[in-house]
Amino acid sequence: MFKHLLIPLDGSSLAETVLPAAEYLAGKFDAWVTLVHVIEQNAPSEVHGEKHLTNAEEAEKYLAKVAADAFQPDVRVERHVHTSEVKDVAKSIARHVEEFATDLTILCAHGKSGLRDMLFGSIAQQVISFGSTPALIFRPVDDNSVADFSCGKILVALDGNQGHEEGLKVAVGLAQKCDIPIHLVMVVPTLGTISGSWTATSRITPGSTSRMLEIAVVEAADYLERQKTELVAKGIAVSADILRGDPATNITDAAREAEASVIILGTHGKIGMDAFWSGSITPKVFKRCRIPLLLVPVRE
Repeated sequence: MFKHLLIPLDGSSLAETVLPAAEYLAGKFDAWVTLVHVIEQNAPSEVHGEKHLTNAEEAEKYLAKVAADAFQPDVRVERHVHTSEVKDVAKSIARHVEEFATDLTILCAHGKSGLRDMLFGSIAQQVISFGSTPALIFRPVDDNSVADFSCGKILVALDGNQGHEEGLKVAVGLAQKCDIPIHLVMVVPTLGTISGSWTATSRITPGSTSRMLEIAVVEAADYLERQKTELVAKGIAVSADILRGDPATNITDAAREAEASVIILGTHGKIGMDAFWSGSITPKVFKRCRIPLLLVPVRE
């Protein structure tokens, strides 16, 4: 499943917080790794309070050191410095995903407040939107430390649409390789938390909308039971919950309660009845917890 990992690095300790995850997954999947540094046009002298890599020679030396220090000798590690200065680093990284035909990008959405949100939205979403490649996104810890990484449990947020199950396929591959359980979650809104095109309808006909939501709960239970049966048949330990209310809040709380190591989200999902689920859920979940997000593109 994951045979080639792309790791963008800017020379900062924040960016390096993803290295234990890269080393772990490379070992589990017998994957090779490409470390990438993009030379930024008119780059500042510092990035996140550290010296910025602004020329190809120092970037090459830096990536060589990372390759030697962060990975076991049996892991194949390639290095690439994009020497032509670019204005849009995020777009350049996204293009390297296609150029190198990688199948997982691992990066830290680092920065502070607005900058972090900008980087998350720019780099992660561009990587996702560029093709069909998943991205594993980390939030930095407060002290920028590089902690050990391992998968203990996967939380998969589903929406009930069978056409939007790419995230579950990725979860199955992880669970089988790492011998870990999967926790499935579906969130059905309440009348007070419904959003999208159903908001106006819920205000005009609250009784009818409430009944439709109750039907959605029954449909969700049937759907999750089918998914559980299929996963058990594949030898995977699985649990599942139907939650009510705001999706981002419920997904975050469920991940913490389950002590999940990774949250898997499809980038465009919709609840079976209509536009309750939207792309805005991903950044909301990201802001609410520090559990890594594995974003899987969903193609219509």
